[in-house]
Amino acid sequence: MSILAGIDIGGTKCAVSLGVMGDRADQQIEIIAKRRFATLSGAEANIARLLSELEELLIEAGQGDAEHGQLEAIGISCGGPLNSKAGLILSPPNLPDWSRVDIVTPFRERFAVPVGLQNDANACALAEWKWGAGQGSRNMIFLTFGTGMGAGLILDGRLYSGTSDMAGEVGHMRLSPTGPVGYGKAGSFEGFCSGGGIAELGRMEAARLFKEGRTPSFCAEPGAIPAITAEAIGEAAQRGEADAFDIFQTVARQLGRGLAILVDILNPEVIVIGSIYGRQLPLLERVMQEELQREALSHSLSVCRILPAGLKEQVGDYAGLSVALNQLITAN
Repeated sequence: MSILAGIDIGGTKCAVSLGVMGDRADQQIEIIAKRRFATLSGAEANIARLLSELEELLIEAGQGDAEHGQLEAIGISCGGPLNSKAGLILSPPNLPDWSRVDIVTPFRERFAVPVGLQNDANACALAEWKWGAGQGSRNMIFLTFGTGMGAGLILDGRLYSGTSDMAGEVGHMRLSPTGPVGYGKAGSFEGFCSGGGIAELGRMEAARLFKEGRTPSFCAEPGAIPAITAEAIGEAAQRGEADAFDIFQTVARQLGRGLAILVDILNPEVIVIGSIYGRQLPLLERVMQEELQREALSHSLSVCRILPAGLKEQVGDYAGLSVALNQLITAN
């Protein structure tokens, strides 16, 4: 038995998870403890809190006893940009005051085990590949489809992060000359297929409807347009409201186009999509598949499955643990 630790650093919350792995051959893991706290101001305060929380969890879990074993590796998941090889966080948009922060060294010095760092999309890709919908594949793409749209790439049985840790920034691809803005680009994959993009589509549609003297199903008055959320549009679409349903059909078409590009270029066995896709599968799947059939090379598409995240809403909990496991494997 051995213990792995996962650290998740986000703009609004941080989390520490402990997982116990029994047989290294099958590499299955069970989460035995988890703590979360609101992200504090400044990198130093958060690092100190994360170190303290991990230390306390290890004590509570009885590290070193016959049941759980010893801590063997730590994995850290954080939004990019990063320098994973140097262990540096490089001012992510959601952590603007974290400029060239060495996140790996404090954990390595405190706990004397291998420590790895990956961006959140890569970490979730590793988690889905090891324990979720991508198990058994050698070529897998994971798409976040949450607040933003990013990808983690498992190619030929290994995580591929690119020359400067920027592989998988699929949200920056432009799918249309115009459209909602995502990743700083109008009409981008992230502009159409993310929580922020769906909300912007809703705001655009609400403004049009109010101008025509109609009230959208997901917004009661013009003054409420800035507060429109993807969740509110999704709830209206699930109720069968036509205006909200049409927004999700637009999202589904653009999702299919984005997937077709990935299928044609990378020829994956499986594309696993997280967050919004799993929650809104009935609204998205049919139109997405129709667009994918039109746009992708049939031979490549015939060997590719499109699946919601197998770990569902827990994929973030497993993300840091998957980085720890990957670090343990590569260190040995």
